[in-house]
Amino acid sequence: MSKKYEELTIHQKLESLISDMVDKEIHLKEALIEFEKIYIETASGKYNGNKSKMSQALGIHRNTLHNRFKALKIKQKK
Repeated sequence: MSKKYEELTIHQKLESLISDMVDKEIHLKEALIEFEKIYIETASGKYNGNKSKMSQALGIHRNTLHNRFKALKIKQKK
């Protein structure tokens, strides 16, 4: 069971990460907020802050994305 990290599926990678988080007793709400924040920040970097392209890639409405930026206190990259 010692597959290289690159060979693992996204599901296997997440299972490993989540197992560590459960062991450390990280609350679900905190984990979800942190995941969403990092996910959006990563997309922002990939699309150079272009919210139209980001919202399309993430499968959410542009206004929803804008609201998530505000709620999660993510600073817009310029």
